[in-house]
Amino acid sequence: MDSGLVPYLCLLAASFLVSLASTPLARRIAVWCGAVDYPNARRINKKPIPRMGGVAIFLGIVAAFVVQYLGTTFWGWPVVLVPSPRLEVNYWLLVLAFLVIFFTGLLDDRFSLSPRQKLFGQALAAVIAVAGGLVIGDISNPFVPGGFVHLGWLAYPVTVVYLVAYTNIINLIDGLDGLAAGISAIASFTMFVLSVWAGRLDAAALSVAVAGSSLGFLRFNFHPASIFMGDSGALTLGFALGTVSLLSVTRFAGLTTIIVPLVIAAVPIIDTFSAIVRRLRGHTGIGHADRGHIHHRLIDEGFDQRQAVLLMYGWTGLMCVGSLVMTQVDTVPRIAIFCALLVVSMAFARHLHLFEPVLLHHYNPKTGADELVAPGDAAFEEEKRNLHRRRRDD
Repeated sequence: MDSGLVPYLCLLAASFLVSLASTPLARRIAVWCGAVDYPNARRINKKPIPRMGGVAIFLGIVAAFVVQYLGTTFWGWPVVLVPSPRLEVNYWLLVLAFLVIFFTGLLDDRFSLSPRQKLFGQALAAVIAVAGGLVIGDISNPFVPGGFVHLGWLAYPVTVVYLVAYTNIINLIDGLDGLAAGISAIASFTMFVLSVWAGRLDAAALSVAVAGSSLGFLRFNFHPASIFMGDSGALTLGFALGTVSLLSVTRFAGLTTIIVPLVIAAVPIIDTFSAIVRRLRGHTGIGHADRGHIHHRLIDEGFDQRQAVLLMYGWTGLMCVGSLVMTQVDTVPRIAIFCALLVVSMAFARHLHLFEPVLLHHYNPKTGADELVAPGDAAFEEEKRNLHRRRRDD
């Protein structure tokens, strides 16, 4: 076995075992403090499920870095907290950012924060990370050989928006047992490979810690789940993956390396993008929840929970393999691979009708009220016909 892989295997084992062992504790804490998801019209679960699994995921990541510290201090492991020559990262501020995002999710699991309060916590964590030096660097200009696009001061708000967006994509796809944890594990393993290839030990250590922690939690979260990760887990995983992508690839400033993290997270990104389009088309507001996500559509197609989750794992795996190949080929085949992945994904999204509204506004002449109606209601079909008629007239 390559001795250089031994530290990473130890980190993987530590995060996996601690997450596995602490998930039952997280479940008891969730029940004790009332952080429980009860069945409703949107949720898939048919019985109350505790939702504070992020405690176990976070502890798994912490355990990995305790082991990393011991290995570096006493066992001669290479130092991983070495900033890139292009960036000076203050890792203590990065730790603080992780604490902020984790406790934002924890408070939401317990008290159900408003969207504005959650966004504030996410933005604060991103700002702290950016203040610590985690910033998108200059981007190579594909149209000018050897040229770069210098972002200047715009790099700071752009990085904050990037981190907040990446934080939310895992949260938004967390709708079936084992879905978010499995996709996070697949994405983090892919980022680990990319980080090792790029020689970024800090990103490799964090990504393997995320992978182990996600897999340990998945033991209790795969269908039938006995615990959900909640926002404490989903926000932490999304923020961690966004951080890894910045530590590992985007700091090398290639246009392809900007795209690769987006390809890796393509499934949750498509789900998020289609939700925005779907809600705008239905005039229901971007933040209004609906049953139009990928997992809802797959369930409606007749797949059970496990089949739907495994299908989305496969889709994510395909995108991740494509992203790895993209980094190893020349420009033309790289563009061809990206276009092929995009076409396949959009065809699948179209087949599932991801962009079709599932909630529409309807004026009820009997009550005089503006109501939201869903498929199956006669009023929904009427409003859908009206919507198509208006689009045709426009």
